[in-house]
Amino acid sequence: MKICVFCSANSNIDPEYFERTRELGKWIADHGHTLVYGGCNLGLMECVAEAAHNNGAMTIGVVPRLVEQNGRTSTYINVHVPCEDLSDRKSLMMSQADMFIALPGGIGTLDEIFTVAASATIGYHHKPMVLYNINGYWNSLVALLDDMQQKGMVRGDWHSLISVIESLKELNL
Repeated sequence: MKICVFCSANSNIDPEYFERTRELGKWIADHGHTLVYGGCNLGLMECVAEAAHNNGAMTIGVVPRLVEQNGRTSTYINVHVPCEDLSDRKSLMMSQADMFIALPGGIGTLDEIFTVAASATIGYHHKPMVLYNINGYWNSLVALLDDMQQKGMVRGDWHSLISVIESLKELNL
């Protein structure tokens, strides 16, 4: 299975996020899966790629032109997929992946989560989108989604589009 991981490219964040990200990268490798990710050599992106790659997983890095020009391409990429921009990157990652896991991240990660979920709502795919809620990181997003649903802004149950896990043991693949 090809698992796309969305996550932060920042390094000055809670060390627990790095520890759990390394565990996910190793888990991907140990279960014979392939990592699809943004191909950047910073933050949690580099951390998950290093752990997956060093434990034997195939890694597919989808790298925007500006990331390459700025010398920020990861060295843990087995298959390099160049792309023009972030919209192109999301499209390519969505076409490559069988499922998506969001680790702690910022605006870019939110953009990726909602692109995947919105695409599923109108039937472009039926691939799982999982929030890995490390130390409650996604609690405020879950509360926002619950509030939006309560106010009638989300068709159906948002949980059918996005699932939330607290540990890797909850991943049923």
